[in-house]
Amino acid sequence: MTTISSDGYVLVPGVLSGPECAVAAAQVHLADPAAGGTRCLLAQSWCAVLAARLRQHPALAACIGADLVAVQCTYFEKSAGRNWLVPIHQDLSIPVAARVDSAQLRGWSEKEGVLFVRAPVDVLQQMVALRIHLDACGIDDGPLRVVPGSHTRGVLADSAAAACRMAGLEIDCLASAGDALVLRPLLLHASSKGKGSGRRRVLHFVFGPRELPFGLSWNVAV
Repeated sequence: MTTISSDGYVLVPGVLSGPECAVAAAQVHLADPAAGGTRCLLAQSWCAVLAARLRQHPALAACIGADLVAVQCTYFEKSAGRNWLVPIHQDLSIPVAARVDSAQLRGWSEKEGVLFVRAPVDVLQQMVALRIHLDACGIDDGPLRVVPGSHTRGVLADSAAAACRMAGLEIDCLASAGDALVLRPLLLHASSKGKGSGRRRVLHFVFGPRELPFGLSWNVAV
């Protein structure tokens, strides 16, 4: 049995019903219809309400914890017309309200008008990502692949990440519509292009500690 503490991920089935998935999907409107998604949903009221509901869900409470707040929600839509692969990586950047001048902060960037910075390791170790599958995700739909236990190794250089991937067992995270995949941002993960004509829509929530170091603050916190 996988656990988020030892393996860095866990699949929680049936968090949303089919009709609830359809309602959530209908709320997403992309500014660029050709884009594969957007990072800025949490500022919308429907998304904030859903984030609060997920945090209180009995099957998710042990993974998220009452001391974490939702800080981001990204929508991904992979299909035959919007298809891509993602190389093996860790999620290291967080959305913040403003730039802070500190020698200990680096990796600043701006995406969709929001500032991102590479988070301190102790912050990343507290964070949890939660991917709600709005569609079934089979082996031909470009599912997320993870390297169990890799989240315990801290931030990995590219060469170390590649070695860890070669030495470990890579798992395809298949899911039904409404299932939630919970994972640690430091867990090595990747995905291939979808091979079929299916549609893979995901709401990717990120939860983090209420307070950030070095004078940083979240761009949005729910």
